[in-house]
Amino acid sequence: MKDYQNKKILITGGLGFIGSNLAIKLVDFGAFVTCVDSLIPEYGGNIFNISPVKGKISINISDVRDKYSIEYLVKSNDMMFNLAGQTSHLDSMKNPINDLDINCRAQLTILEACKKYNNNIKIVFASTRQIYGKPQYLPVDEVHPINPVDSNGINKVAGESYHLLYNNIYGIKACALRLTNTYGPRMRIKDTRQTFLGIWIRNLIENKDIQIYGDGKQLRDLNYIDDVINALLIIGKSESAWGNVYNLGSKDVVELNTIAKVLIDLNKSGNINKIEFPDEIKSIDIGNYFSNFKKINKEFNWEPNISLKKGLSMTLDYYKEYFSYYI
Repeated sequence: MKDYQNKKILITGGLGFIGSNLAIKLVDFGAFVTCVDSLIPEYGGNIFNISPVKGKISINISDVRDKYSIEYLVKSNDMMFNLAGQTSHLDSMKNPINDLDINCRAQLTILEACKKYNNNIKIVFASTRQIYGKPQYLPVDEVHPINPVDSNGINKVAGESYHLLYNNIYGIKACALRLTNTYGPRMRIKDTRQTFLGIWIRNLIENKDIQIYGDGKQLRDLNYIDDVINALLIIGKSESAWGNVYNLGSKDVVELNTIAKVLIDLNKSGNINKIEFPDEIKSIDIGNYFSNFKKINKEFNWEPNISLKKGLSMTLDYYKEYFSYYI
């Protein structure tokens, strides 16, 4: 806690899923938090997400693509958790220029602003497993070839690479966490733009079927949001992480069928409907995926602590209580 007490922290995407959970924890630690978010309807920002810390954080409604806004925002902060991004893989194929602007060009704008106005800032960048593409081997470690299957993955590679470049060349301390499937309270459940679990939970609450593409035997690893926040905070206070990338992952590797069945059991009702892959989704599907997270475990002793059943239970309970704020 003392590592963040009285620190000035900027969170891009701060009203979104991960950003808001991080903001709440940092306020508990005594940090001065500024959340910047565009609140574009198609993305994850939701003002209700920061209800527990209302009045205790600063909120700036602006877009990371806005050069002048970002230059102003980076000036006085000790650290930035750079979580803003366009997360939909399908949207990135339908509108690749928009994805490029948010996940690549805006990242360069942020880093240029830091170089010009706050070279001492430290940046933790939220990257993604999507940059690996279809795994050549499992579990996927950090040296696995980078071969994205969609525009989102390509632009996230570029965004991550810019952060490492500015670390290596300009001395701006930056590193990247490659997140796997993150879930929990405050994630988007309107649709599939953020995670498949979101729409599954919405459908369960609305007494609709959970739809699974294909046979449901696809393997995944999932991290509950609290475990991801712990990883961000551990990395953020470290002096040895800068210039490095780290996979997050889980000890539990499960089929989509299993995830759906656990949710249905917790909900005490629900059905699974298996359907054929739409062509536009099948063409960018990565098949089985799970991460090797030994690197962050070895260097920082991080590992996930929340079991799948417990995490899904807490998530489902949250949305049953606050459902109306998320649809």
